[in-house]
Amino acid sequence: MELREKFNPMCFLAPLGAGGLSVSFFMYLMFLVPHADVPMATFNHIFPELIKGGWLSFVIAFALVFIIAFAYLHFKLLILMTKQFNVYKKSAVYNKLIGTNSEITLMTIPLTFAMTINVCFVLGAVFVPNLWSVVEYMFPFALIGFALTGYYALKIIFNYFSRLLISGDFDFTKNNNLSQMISIFSLSMVAVGFAAPGAMSHNLTINTIGIFGALFFSSFAALLLIIKITMGFKNMFEKGISVEASPSLWIIIPILTLLGIMMIRISFGLDHNFNSNMSKSSLFTLTSVIVSLQIIFGLLGYKVMKLNGYFEKYIEDSKTNSTVSFALICPGVAFMVFGMFFINFGLVFNSVVDKYSLVYFILMIPFVFIQFKTVIYFFKLKNKFSL
Repeated sequence: MELREKFNPMCFLAPLGAGGLSVSFFMYLMFLVPHADVPMATFNHIFPELIKGGWLSFVIAFALVFIIAFAYLHFKLLILMTKQFNVYKKSAVYNKLIGTNSEITLMTIPLTFAMTINVCFVLGAVFVPNLWSVVEYMFPFALIGFALTGYYALKIIFNYFSRLLISGDFDFTKNNNLSQMISIFSLSMVAVGFAAPGAMSHNLTINTIGIFGALFFSSFAALLLIIKITMGFKNMFEKGISVEASPSLWIIIPILTLLGIMMIRISFGLDHNFNSNMSKSSLFTLTSVIVSLQIIFGLLGYKVMKLNGYFEKYIEDSKTNSTVSFALICPGVAFMVFGMFFINFGLVFNSVVDKYSLVYFILMIPFVFIQFKTVIYFFKLKNKFSL
């Protein structure tokens, strides 16, 4: 098998984006299909509603088509990129990567495999009847899966930082962006994965392991976030942002989504098994702060990319390709996903807005709009790279 031109670890952002889009369409089922008896909508809730007819049946059918389509693209692209990476590891280009700032881009690999576990969980929930009756037996395997991806991520990042601390050869001249925060994105993905069994399991041991794993990886992510965002903005203020790496300004959006969902899950987990009474108002304040920061970084990134001509050069121009362009997909996915959490856990949960009311659906419009703009950009980039 030949190595594709300009392949690098950032190419894993393509299957990551497809997986994220698949999960984003599950949000319609998660929050619009009634499932009072369990924490998430499953086959047993979805398919009875699907055959009833009416507007909800249409939404379910619509969501299912996109869940399947993007899950298929996720696995197709994941297999392709994994094969390419195995070839890439034997090349001189890979040896050159190790020992530079760009070594951190290897963190896209555990990040993408952690997303694969989430996609599998969504597919199982949606298409396997009576899954919830055996879900407690699945949680240990989920913990093992996220532990393995977490180990892989830690191995990469400790190799990277130990080299830097010994040699002191970090190239600050090439750090005028936030691409280094891909490491935080990866750790946050592992953290939110651990938080799922931590929130939903009724077994105290599984619950505890999940919450500890989530706190372990999120603590590391928070520590690195302070370091990386400070260094990145310092270099951008001094040298101006690298045009090609401009989408990195939006990387904080998926990080905030993952850490926010993790905190919500931990709150539910502590409420279930640790006798910690969860405050509904805290969910409103948490989701409000996160959505506010996402809007701020979203507007800032968009303004910068419009001024430096990023969209014209790297999206619309067929002659200029950059694998970093796939970094545009995750922020759109993340904003839509957390928007649904904000509306449902921040507002509906606190009786600010009634579920299924006109205001409820109006509030969904901006998040749905961003989701579909993201779908359009995904296929533009997919066609551009002939994937």
